[in-house]
Amino acid sequence: MNFIKTLKDIWKIEELKNKILLTIGLIAVYRFMAQVALPGIDPLQLTALKEGTSDGLLGLLNAFTGGAFSRASIMALGIMPYISASIVVQLMGIAIPYLQKLQKDGESGRKKITQITRWLTIAITLVQAPTYITAIKTGFGLPPEAFLVSGVTFWISSIILLTAGTIFAMWLGERITDKGVGNGISLLITVGIMARFPAAFIQEFVSKTTNAGAGGIMMILIEIIVWFVVILLTILLVTAIRKVAVQYARRTVVGNIQNVAGSRDYIPLKLNAAGVMPIIFAQAIMFLPLALGQRFPALSSLTDHNGFSYNALFAFLIIIFSYFYTAITVRTDEMANGLKRSGGFIPGIRPGKDTADRLDSVLSRITLPGSIFLAAISILPSIVTRFGVQQGWAMFFGGTSLIIMVGVAIDTIQQINSYLLNSHYDGLMKSGTSNRKSK
Repeated sequence: MNFIKTLKDIWKIEELKNKILLTIGLIAVYRFMAQVALPGIDPLQLTALKEGTSDGLLGLLNAFTGGAFSRASIMALGIMPYISASIVVQLMGIAIPYLQKLQKDGESGRKKITQITRWLTIAITLVQAPTYITAIKTGFGLPPEAFLVSGVTFWISSIILLTAGTIFAMWLGERITDKGVGNGISLLITVGIMARFPAAFIQEFVSKTTNAGAGGIMMILIEIIVWFVVILLTILLVTAIRKVAVQYARRTVVGNIQNVAGSRDYIPLKLNAAGVMPIIFAQAIMFLPLALGQRFPALSSLTDHNGFSYNALFAFLIIIFSYFYTAITVRTDEMANGLKRSGGFIPGIRPGKDTADRLDSVLSRITLPGSIFLAAISILPSIVTRFGVQQGWAMFFGGTSLIIMVGVAIDTIQQINSYLLNSHYDGLMKSGTSNRKSK
């Protein structure tokens, strides 16, 4: 009943209702465009491409694009070039003084960084588009009849359309962020991942109920219970914070008497400050062990995505990259300087360098369990496949997909709740005003 009442409250707020409808409409446009194949390709001949992008990093890219990658769609590259450009700009901000200056220039600096990211996105897409076309023509064993057009015409038109598709996806994401609800880029990725959910669950259901000895309905129920438990644990990972107590001094002077009072607050340090970036970095690096495993028989165990060696190395890389990405994104020295300027301090710790060292120490201690937890969730899909879970359904038991979905859901719900709270606050104020007038 409370859920239905909340939906009614959402519908009563005109601004929030329009934002939600706009968001749904733009997402629908994105999903429609993801079904459109590149001109010159027969979509009925792409079976080999779909099989070749079923797991590994290519499977992850295919999930992020909602299957557009395996359909040779005009949105095949999706929003991934924009994400790559954002990561590059963020990392470059550590070493390039100009970008550091822009990061400190407030709104004007943010607009310039956004513009740089857009141009870099186009540059990355112009590199990835020919690579993608080369891959589908030579790397997946597609039959010659899959390509209705060939030659320079096919290459130029495909590169232009793939680049336009990425730019269009970037524009849709920015419009959702500015005019809709939630983070547009993250929502597009989440919707792409969720688009594969019904087919994956149906495939698992049919497999368990039709194959003798697969467990039937009881096994499906157990998998659903385990899935909900993993979701709850992922929510804890995404939302967990360590509160560092902070006190703010306040001095008041009344005549010749000085009073010093203080208010208490805290700095929230996230258990998983790096988000999903360590998984993405680790997935990219794992291409090297795969290549080595194919060339050297002694390392052949690294070619098995569900094997112990592969997942142990994958988990280790996630832990390493968690520390790396947290160190470059959470600037404890800037936090300490901002705290000092605002008159705040950690009780018992000197402002300035000692405060930065204290924050860095706390962050290092909480990053270890956070990174181990993140690594465990990341390799969970490989673990459940050993218990007979289908690959497509296993993807929703952990990894990047589940963490992104949980994070985006929490962020979107928080934004909607903010609108509801603000609406109730305004309503109470109006009611109070009318009551005073009536008196």
